[in-house]
Amino acid sequence: MNISITTRGYKAPERLKSYLADKMKRLDRFADQIMNIDAIFSYEKLNQVVEFKVQLRKKHFIVKERSDDIFKSIDLAIDNVERQITKIKDKIREHDKRKITEMVE
Repeated sequence: MNISITTRGYKAPERLKSYLADKMKRLDRFADQIMNIDAIFSYEKLNQVVEFKVQLRKKHFIVKERSDDIFKSIDLAIDNVERQITKIKDKIREHDKRKITEMVE
């Protein structure tokens, strides 16, 4: 799993990078699925925005979260990424089950 960090309009402090690395450890259980994650940090007026571009083996999706605190935005985005990957894995699992039952009947 490759992780790249991009900031728009400011330089990311080391504390932010280490916090992101800690939170990305939650995604290790999906490491077989995740190929790349691009993390983009930026400001929009008073909100701090975190955007993750996640590349799985056969799917791509973007998660964007904003709040008044960058660390809160990271937490929300990680939760959303977990939710989406679980949803994709469940769809694949259901699709595989359907094929097997059709073949048996």
